[in-house]
Amino acid sequence: MIIYGRNPVREAIRGPRAVLRIWATKSTLREPWLDGSGLPAVIVEPDEVQRICGSAAHQGICAEVAPFRYAAAEEVLAVPDALIAVLDQVQDPQNFGAIVRTAECAGAAGVVLPERRSVEVTPAVCKASAGAVEHIPIARVRNLTDFLAQAKAAGMWCYGADAGGDVAYDAVDYRGPVVLVLGSEGRGLRPRVAAACDALVSLPLRGRIESLSVSAAAAVLLYAAAGGRA
Repeated sequence: MIIYGRNPVREAIRGPRAVLRIWATKSTLREPWLDGSGLPAVIVEPDEVQRICGSAAHQGICAEVAPFRYAAAEEVLAVPDALIAVLDQVQDPQNFGAIVRTAECAGAAGVVLPERRSVEVTPAVCKASAGAVEHIPIARVRNLTDFLAQAKAAGMWCYGADAGGDVAYDAVDYRGPVVLVLGSEGRGLRPRVAAACDALVSLPLRGRIESLSVSAAAAVLLYAAAGGRA
């Protein structure tokens, strides 16, 4: 996999993935985190970086890294008092990357998504997450409702985000192990996934726009849950 951008490459160097090769412009090569990494880098022109990674958003650097390793669902569920974000068929790389970044910053134990009809960890996701994909477990499961049943059996409470939910998001006691379930862009939670949640929570919308993006909703809920656990 070829990843690009300063934060994704820097976090890949800091994380567990093997960094195989780096291409960087002269100015980027002077960055302290890169200069002190001990990894050899090939000096190239900006247009060569873009040719290698296929994106103009490279910020003067790209790297070849080992394939992304997805975590097992059991690994995420085994974390004591875990806070887990579950994404029901989120397909936009920017939204997915932003959610992973927020989940990592909020101290979540992991992010879970279905194997089908869902975004994967791609170079664009690595860029959108600012490299957060390197530091938080991301699991793919065959069936989300089965995973939620598994989470409940492990003693977790599952809260789904739904505009029509009858519980205000800030009225929930988020202490203990919690799963936050967010639906896809435009469609929200699928009926079976919503039915598998213990409760559906809503965020107030006081403006003229009818909904928040899934990444914005995730940010509100993740920090509400993180703050309620402090």
